[in-house]
Amino acid sequence: MQSHLSRHPDALGPVTRGPKITPTIPPMPAAASEADDPGSKTDAFSFSLRPQEVARHLDRFVIGQAEAKKVLSVALCDHFQHVRLTREGKPARFYQKQNVLLLGPTGVGKTHLVRSAADLIGVPFVKADATRFSETGYVGADVDDLVRDLIRRAGGDISLAEHGIIYLDEADKLATREAGAGRDVSGRGVQTNLLKLMEDADVPVISPNDVTGQLQGAMAAMRGGVPASETINTRHILFIVSGAFAGMEQVVRRRLTAAGDTSATVAALTGAQLLAEAGTADFVSYGFEPEFIGRLPVRVACHGLNTDDLFNVLLKSESSLIHQYERAFEAYGIRVKFKSSGLRRLAQIATFENIGARGLMTACERVFRDFKFELPSTSVKDFTVTRQLVDDPAVELRKLLEK
Repeated sequence: MQSHLSRHPDALGPVTRGPKITPTIPPMPAAASEADDPGSKTDAFSFSLRPQEVARHLDRFVIGQAEAKKVLSVALCDHFQHVRLTREGKPARFYQKQNVLLLGPTGVGKTHLVRSAADLIGVPFVKADATRFSETGYVGADVDDLVRDLIRRAGGDISLAEHGIIYLDEADKLATREAGAGRDVSGRGVQTNLLKLMEDADVPVISPNDVTGQLQGAMAAMRGGVPASETINTRHILFIVSGAFAGMEQVVRRRLTAAGDTSATVAALTGAQLLAEAGTADFVSYGFEPEFIGRLPVRVACHGLNTDDLFNVLLKSESSLIHQYERAFEAYGIRVKFKSSGLRRLAQIATFENIGARGLMTACERVFRDFKFELPSTSVKDFTVTRQLVDDPAVELRKLLEK
């Protein structure tokens, strides 16, 4: 929907948008696994994006996080260029997959970054919270289900799913910092199950615990359909894990102090700077298995969002929340216009929520709740969001109704 920001003489100018980039990977036809012959499907996969093109695409949807965009763009391009070369019969014998670890507080754009990148590249994308999984044999989801979810997202196309992206959020909840606390089925056990999956594993398309699926697979095989024993290989699936990692700053601070850095120097570091300094030893101290953290060689810290960042999220992002509110009011024939002062005030309110961009929804709902309830049943056809309206929505709504 077209933005109304430029239709009012006192309103903001047009929302800034970056250059549009067309995905360069077309949907791939279904094909057999390439595990035995990686060079057998030379024409089924293409990739020609450059890291700067990916970063410019991400700029359209996520404000700030320049370092995260740079790191993620390079990792994605390296990974999918490797996949392309492998499928063309030019495999690298000792290539190590560049799975990514994103650190940072909630609401700073981690999920949005990964989802936007997956949309650009044209591969299926699956997001899940680490807390839903448990060690195999216990009640809870199996990590192999992540791969099966990719197949569903790919419409059953295993060849396409084998090049998807799996995003595992809240990975910091897998840390086990208490020794001798009994059997850990959702921390260390899940880490162990993820090890092979993140590197190179064959996952049954139908879960061994899915009796219905097994029966359906057997019946399909009898009719000449998909064999019940078919598997999907994870060699070319990129894994990205993230988490807030609360308390990691203290772990890094203790290490830096023990290493001989002066107290004043360490004390001057911000939380984001400390997260950026986190190394393998810090993650092990935090509660991760060395083998698990070793499968995540690409690491980048995302910083928290200040008022200016949140203002730009509203003003410049193509996925700005204000478009949602324009659409909601337009459904009733009401045109809403946003002044810069109103957006700035919404950003200030959201800052105090301390939950990143998610605070914008909280701020907007608080301000516009009564407008959304009252105005559709009136003859009001337009209104303007100013600082005064954000500060005292009840008074401004009453003025509108009195007109």
